[in-house]
Amino acid sequence: MNAQQPAAWGAATPGPEWLTLGQAARFLGVAQSTIRKWSDEGRIPAFYTPGGHRRFRRVHLESFVDRSGPGGRRNGPVVLVVDDDERLRTLLRVKLELEGYEVREAENAEQVLDALDDGAPDLVLLDLVLPGIDGWQLLRQLQERHGSIPVIVFSGKVDEAAGSEAAERGAQGFVGKPFDPDELLSRAKKLVPL
Repeated sequence: MNAQQPAAWGAATPGPEWLTLGQAARFLGVAQSTIRKWSDEGRIPAFYTPGGHRRFRRVHLESFVDRSGPGGRRNGPVVLVVDDDERLRTLLRVKLELEGYEVREAENAEQVLDALDDGAPDLVLLDLVLPGIDGWQLLRQLQERHGSIPVIVFSGKVDEAAGSEAAERGAQGFVGKPFDPDELLSRAKKLVPL
């Protein structure tokens, strides 16, 4: 892990130039789990407090935003990927970023609502099976807050009526799991072209 000590080690509290994990996530427009992962991978330097909490320098986050590599800010459309499976979110994020999309991630309803507070995405890829909330309920909340956002839903629980139910509930597409990520990407590009 990349750990850096601030110049004033032992100072009472980092000043406004330092951000907590939650503040850093809001600053970059991604989930806290994404910031943790980028920090663990060394893509964003972090300072660890004696209590084990991460702190991020604003200047490092601004530098990260300016970089053109994966995870940096893009000028492309914003896609919010919602799934409690981190591996699937990572796979979709990488594929979407390689195409030029900016990707935000959420693993539960709370993170989705937080992400919406930071600005509406151009597209939502939504798993219908999430911890603590039914995906259909979350779809309804998305529509109530930002009715015009296109949503593609996906689920491992597929029956003959799943596609038509998705359309009836206002989703722009349905994909059953396991699915070909390239098929999902193709549908995303049709709804929100680059």
